[in-house]
Amino acid sequence: MCTVSFIKTDTGFCITSNRDEKITREKAIPPKAYLYQEKQITYPKDPKAGGTWFAHDSKNVMVLLNGANEKHVPKPSYRKSRGIILLDLIASVQPLEEWKKIDLNEIEPFTIVFFSGEQLFELQWDEKEKRITKLDINLPHIWSSATLYNQAIRIERKKWFNEFIENHAILSPQNLLAFHQFTESSNKDFGLQINRNNLLKTISITQTVIQNDSISIQYIDLYDS
Repeated sequence: MCTVSFIKTDTGFCITSNRDEKITREKAIPPKAYLYQEKQITYPKDPKAGGTWFAHDSKNVMVLLNGANEKHVPKPSYRKSRGIILLDLIASVQPLEEWKKIDLNEIEPFTIVFFSGEQLFELQWDEKEKRITKLDINLPHIWSSATLYNQAIRIERKKWFNEFIENHAILSPQNLLAFHQFTESSNKDFGLQINRNNLLKTISITQTVIQNDSISIQYIDLYDS
């Protein structure tokens, strides 16, 4: 929920997400299929709020990042978890139409990367307005959460991603996982896998591969590493 990448491969598409969290947060339940609002959705589950940061159905993939474009000041409490908002959206018949009408008052700012199987969108809520941006599926994309990474660091991480793309003639899910797990490994504050004083860490990596009208999911649990 804090670093997300999207690439087009020779055989389909790949979306990879690093989850950075306080280690005091309860360990997530690995991905499995749930029946949510009468729709089968596969996702890792956050036991605390019951939501998720990464979900897919038979066609759609949605990934959550905390914050919008700039770091915000958190309120003491919010009306609903952002991870539940993600599930409400992907469970709807038409997620983009649901986005237009969903009530986000008293919801903490967030960004959702939404791949419909054919189109890619960025959905953002900054506590004042909702935005939707259509992105080019033929181009690689990377996002870093504004709550953990300032603009200068986000630009630097994008530079690392671009260098990775330039240095790999063939883009595969396997080398994307390596990028998310090992890039700038000595930089524990801003590398792709962080460990800030054993308080805030990258605790999992989740990846979906979309090809031949099917979606597979891989989950690497780093909680105790």
